Amino acid sequence: MSSLEAGLRLEQGQRPAPSNRLLRHLLANAIWYIILVLGAIVSLFPYYLALLTSLKPVSQIFAGAPWSLPGTFTLDNYISVLTQYSFPSYIVQTLIFAVVATVGQLIFSTFASYAFARMKFPGRDTIFWLYLATMMVPNIVTLIPLFILMRTFHWIDTYFGLLLPYVLGTPYGIFLMRQFFKTIPTDLENSARIEGANTLQIIAQIIIPLSRPILGTLAVITFVQQWNNFLWPLIITNSQSMRVLTVGIASFQSSEGAQWHLMMAATFVALGPLLLLFFIFQKRIVQSIHLGSGIK
Repeated sequence: MSSLEAGLRLEQGQRPAPSNRLLRHLLANAIWYIILVLGAIVSLFPYYLALLTSLKPVSQIFAGAPWSLPGTFTLDNYISVLTQYSFPSYIVQTLIFAVVATVGQLIFSTFASYAFARMKFPGRDTIFWLYLATMMVPNIVTLIPLFILMRTFHWIDTYFGLLLPYVLGTPYGIFLMRQFFKTIPTDLENSARIEGANTLQIIAQIIIPLSRPILGTLAVITFVQQWNNFLWPLIITNSQSMRVLTVGIASFQSSEGAQWHLMMAATFVALGPLLLLFFIFQKRIVQSIHLGSGIK
């Protein structure tokens, strides 16, 4: 045997076998992927079931398994919901409610967040943390005082009563924007003040243009929350003309009974825009979670 062959055999003998650590790592990743896939299936199955039921004729709803594909796809359920009932009015009311609440949230949260992030006044941090602590109070605790306040001002079944608790900003929105404002260099503001800009000009020409990503994130989150809002609109509104979609669907179920094909069509009418909005702006929603995770 030549010395070259002996060297090659020695080198091959010293080459390590596949690492057990690598195998364990691959196995752990496979298990996590299986868990995530199962979680996704469980999460998406109700939407799949609602969509299928809304596309089935009434004669096929109980003819087979709920998750089976319909023999004939039909849009009659959606046409009935949108033409024979008051859902177009509910959609308009919900859109007005969600848009006005979102615009108000952006405006007031911007000014409040700038004050907490940049302005110096006695008790600033104490006031901010006390205000943020209200996030720990369940909404049901403030429900009765808010209703009594709206009744005192005769704002029951009005847009003022419907919008006022949400249009002036929320602790989460102010906290989220304050965290973002603290990442903007103060040198930009100092340079603008040297040039003679006042606070409103700085906010309008420097802070807001640089904060478009977080403003978009807050707008999406607020719009989704108000679109899904149910308890406060249920309590503060009485007339059908003031009902939002969530209240309209609940009243539709109580008045029309178990017409599942129409119920699922109505539910998907309310759900569809939110799903589309989420798929378009999902990166901004994830970004908001990342920005909100760091407290300074």
